[in-house]
Amino acid sequence: MSSRLAQRHVLVTGAGGGIGLAIAEACLQQGARCTLVDRSPAPSDGVALLQRSHPGRVGYLPGDVTDANAVAQLLESAQAAAGPIHTLVNNAAVFDMAPLLESDEASFDLLFAVNVKALFFVMQRVLQHMVVHGEAGCSVINMASQAGRRGEALVSHYCATKAAVISYTQSAALAMAPQGIRVNAIAPGVVDTPMWAHVDALFARYEGLPPGEKKRRVGLEVPLGRMGTPDEIAGAAVFLASDEARYITAQTLNVDGGNVMS
Repeated sequence: MSSRLAQRHVLVTGAGGGIGLAIAEACLQQGARCTLVDRSPAPSDGVALLQRSHPGRVGYLPGDVTDANAVAQLLESAQAAAGPIHTLVNNAAVFDMAPLLESDEASFDLLFAVNVKALFFVMQRVLQHMVVHGEAGCSVINMASQAGRRGEALVSHYCATKAAVISYTQSAALAMAPQGIRVNAIAPGVVDTPMWAHVDALFARYEGLPPGEKKRRVGLEVPLGRMGTPDEIAGAAVFLASDEARYITAQTLNVDGGNVMS
């Protein structure tokens, strides 16, 4: 175990699997205490494994990040168990897609409720907490996407939500700079997680592709020739949370194999 995040409390939302779980594991390996939040009433197998591997340093809190009252209680519970929060990894998100002329209000409402509204108010409450406690080295890492850098015909609402994440990251960073609190984002490209089974199925439906074909194609189209892995996103998160990034704020770091150049 290294010590880049020693004595720091990291709160990760959407931590039951995929990128969130990988970030939690990487932070633990760097000495952090972690509070992991997800919708499931009980910890996932991955979270349970981390609890066994890092006894006393992994807390799990079930909760709905779209419920403001629940979020307030989550933060109180996290602080009571592990002390002031030094880093928020705002990772909880949902995905959906449909042709523009067929997209419905229910999909719009769900995507914006989780990916934008919940992200903002979780960030706001954690930032309030950070200001009150005045701990050194505090930061927020919001999870954006390469989809926030450009529009896509079938993915209009999702792209718009992730563009909003990038914008809120910039605004929050400027607002919190006088407090010495950094706010950044990560924009992953196509990452091989369990969620891609859902994404691939939607593309198969709307583009008439056989199952697995979209996933194969998007990997080949990446300049580095493959999809990313959750641990590659986790490495960026550890860097942004650490003192190595102490002069970095208001940035969205592309971790996408070269898909977006900015």
